[in-house]
Amino acid sequence: MGYSQGHVCIAKLLLERKEVNPDTPDTKHSRTPLSWVPQNGHEGIVKLLLGRKEVNPDTPDIQYGRTPLSLSAENGCEGMVKLLLGREEVNPDTPDTHFGQTPLSCAAGNGHEGIVNLLLGRKDVNPNSSSKSGETPLTLATIKGHHRIAKLLQA
Repeated sequence: MGYSQGHVCIAKLLLERKEVNPDTPDTKHSRTPLSWVPQNGHEGIVKLLLGRKEVNPDTPDIQYGRTPLSLSAENGCEGMVKLLLGREEVNPDTPDTHFGQTPLSCAAGNGHEGIVNLLLGRKDVNPNSSSKSGETPLTLATIKGHHRIAKLLQA
């Protein structure tokens, strides 16, 4: 059994317990389990969590107001982005409360072309949204040298 599969097995065991609430935020960062998964790339755990009715896939963390979608976009977790975009309760254009960056800005600034394409393919994503400091997804892609993404955003 691989490392990732081991985590899925442990998550299954925990989710079988009645006293475990899979949408409870941690006390240090106020992030739910679903918002931690994108940093570790465990798509199987995302599927398990999204299968639970008590899990809100659009819950932002308290510290920065980042949703699981924005964290997945930032970390380049394309599979997780697809899963989250498949949920109607997920707003694909929600800016975080700290910087005001949308998931598209996060993906563009970090060079995740596949995720940029997914988000640009939606009518409910504004490609010209600007952060609190005035940076658009195009600005972030250009500043960070992601020329192919900049071309996509200019189309």
